[in-house]
Amino acid sequence: MTISLFIPCFVDLMYPKVGISMVNIFEKLGHKVAVPKGPACCGQPAFNSGYWDESRTIATQMLESLKDADVVVIASGSCGAMMKVFYPELFAGTKYEAMARELAPKCFEFSSFLVNKLGVTDLGAKFPHKVTFHDGCHGLRELNNKRPPRELLAKVRGLELVEMTAAETCCGFGGTFSAKFPAISTAMAEVKCASAIDTKAEYIVSCDSSCLMQIQGLADKQRQPAKTIHLAEILAQS
Repeated sequence: MTISLFIPCFVDLMYPKVGISMVNIFEKLGHKVAVPKGPACCGQPAFNSGYWDESRTIATQMLESLKDADVVVIASGSCGAMMKVFYPELFAGTKYEAMARELAPKCFEFSSFLVNKLGVTDLGAKFPHKVTFHDGCHGLRELNNKRPPRELLAKVRGLELVEMTAAETCCGFGGTFSAKFPAISTAMAEVKCASAIDTKAEYIVSCDSSCLMQIQGLADKQRQPAKTIHLAEILAQS
């Protein structure tokens, strides 16, 4: 199978190890990985801010670059939700509506694709650490992606998963939300970090690098020992 891998802009620029880990995992499983040339943004920032015309300009390029893809795996729950759930809404009534509806069922968040599409839960990974997991809002609420990451973590040798009380609570990032409402965003992050730190976990794991950036930023500011890591980076370790 040829997997078209969509690496969001913030992962491409700031967390390249996440994308590299995904490529290594899929190639280990015997699949060919293709990364389409073109924009590394799905158009979500403009969409969430109400600028739908501008969002369509960016998203149209994504539709064109992925129109021949067999399957699209996305390195983010939020971008995955944008392409799978919100593209049909964004392009409703336009000439690109059919393309958006054709692309949507081909789109999968990384952990969901491994578990629900490939039926893979054990990648032979080893990570001898105590971790806790953060559910990103879009992955959880739009993609119903609660189970797959935990099934994958359960098979990692040496890993101990301790659930935090506020696992499903928003970290406060929300893209432009954190810039528009920094005080509220910080207060939300404080709740998330406190809950994670209470578990005594060494690492906070998530499927969304944007959430981890928010959590790590506050943990560093508070001089907390917590470290963050994307699920793919754990699964790529052996």
